[in-house]
Amino acid sequence: MAVMKVARDYIVIGSGLAGLTFALKIAEYGSVALITKDAVEESATRYAQGGIASVMAEDDSVDLHVSDTIEAGRGLCQEDVVRCIIREGPARVRELIRLGTQFTRTQGEDSFHLTREGGHSKRRILHADDFTGLEIERTLIEAVHAKPNIEIYPYYMGIDIITRSNIDPAVQPGSSQDEALGLYALNEQTGEVVTFTGKAILLATGGAGKVYLYTSNPDTATGDGIALAYRAGAKIANMEFFQFHPTCLYHPEAKSFLISEAVRGEGGILRLKNGDTFMENYHSLGCLAPRDIVARAIDYEMKKSGDDCVFLDVTHLAGYRTRERFPNIYKTCKEFGFDMTEQLIPVVPAAHYMCGGVMVDLNGQTSIRRLFASGEVCYSGLHGANRLASNSLLEGLVLSHRAAAKATDLRRPSKKLEQLQERLPEWDSGDAVESDESVVVSHNWDEIRRLMWNYVGIVRSNKRLYRARRRVEMLLEEIKEYYWNFKITRDTLELRNIALTAQLIINGALERKESRGLHYNLDYPKPDDTHDVMHTVLQDTVQRLITTPNTRVKNNE
Repeated sequence: MAVMKVARDYIVIGSGLAGLTFALKIAEYGSVALITKDAVEESATRYAQGGIASVMAEDDSVDLHVSDTIEAGRGLCQEDVVRCIIREGPARVRELIRLGTQFTRTQGEDSFHLTREGGHSKRRILHADDFTGLEIERTLIEAVHAKPNIEIYPYYMGIDIITRSNIDPAVQPGSSQDEALGLYALNEQTGEVVTFTGKAILLATGGAGKVYLYTSNPDTATGDGIALAYRAGAKIANMEFFQFHPTCLYHPEAKSFLISEAVRGEGGILRLKNGDTFMENYHSLGCLAPRDIVARAIDYEMKKSGDDCVFLDVTHLAGYRTRERFPNIYKTCKEFGFDMTEQLIPVVPAAHYMCGGVMVDLNGQTSIRRLFASGEVCYSGLHGANRLASNSLLEGLVLSHRAAAKATDLRRPSKKLEQLQERLPEWDSGDAVESDESVVVSHNWDEIRRLMWNYVGIVRSNKRLYRARRRVEMLLEEIKEYYWNFKITRDTLELRNIALTAQLIINGALERKESRGLHYNLDYPKPDDTHDVMHTVLQDTVQRLITTPNTRVKNNE
């Protein structure tokens, strides 16, 4: 079977803020293939309610924003990275505004309405009511469609990154000589595998919330970029730090609809079933404490009482202001039977944001040449052990801008690169047949998500982590066998990716012999400040699941 090949100057995987921003900027220097496994509009950016944190007010400063970020990060933030991203943030936000993003303004329309969320000492979060992500996504997609040299490939899913080490036995995977040459991707609608080649690849695939049973993330968040990068040999860091959003709507049909932290920023109060408040017992900021503290407090109170949820109270606020400020949340709560201006909102924590990821420098460069990453998929050093609310969109904007500037260094024609890409082997399905055991995929998917929620959730222990690791290792073997025997589908690839991502989260958690930020272990309940705080870096070229240029050659796995 002839295999389709697509050669472009740059390859972007993911259509959220990070991927679209990079595509727009790099399109000035060459052709771009923008690959997304769903519709181009579908990404985590689309569902971001709260906003984007940036120093825009006269009473705010870069130093204050830096201080808040480092405080939330519990000693693991890299200050030079934090300072750079926060310093450059306002200029990148103004670019969004010039593109047409309509952030909410004050009544006089002369300035932007800034809100506040947990961990922030000032009001600095720009928003578009509570549709911020949707408005940003609309603006960027319109701009991308206006660029004739950006070609969008919807419903294409990345299978594996092809590196130089795949075709040159003298190059070790992940070594300084290794470099990204291309990508195998599945055309979900035809079942065809396409080979993409480019001078640089950007991973902007978002997070991995679907690794957990309960999550605020869209269905696309299956850890794809983490798995792609790890299998290619890139370094992965701090996967144990997974942020659980404290307040998702508790309703059997709500699918963990997020109640923005901005609701608490505007005066919302957390209460127990009996009406008592409790956050003042856990932190001086009360309901505006950092997310890790609020999520753990809710988890503890629910376990202590046996209740299924706690409640968020905004009934003391002016009803018309609540409806104006949070039109989407108000409308959605009404659809599920709650009038938030008159009734308490039932809420529970849910997996929300992956603070670890593919290690990158300030230019989004991974440990593999020609491979970049931006957005939730990466670990830049900004978030540390806990992300400060609304810093994520800021990071994606700044890193994608810097990554595009760095990737232009690779735009010159390279005879050597072209020769290497000409040697890329075609995809070979071997003896794989159509699956008649799809139940295996759904069963394993469900088991991974349940064991991650029960054993690797908000509160952990060594016993739970070891139990989770043993089971995930067994599941990975089952999934690998299924992967070899049957033709690949999106479901198969997503299962393969969440299983590997789950393993990385577990291994990171077992490596950290302390509790810090989002990682809380009952066996090590305190931070270990007796030595320099270290990052958990994962990459083992012997034990990792290596894929091959011809991914159906089992003996090369």
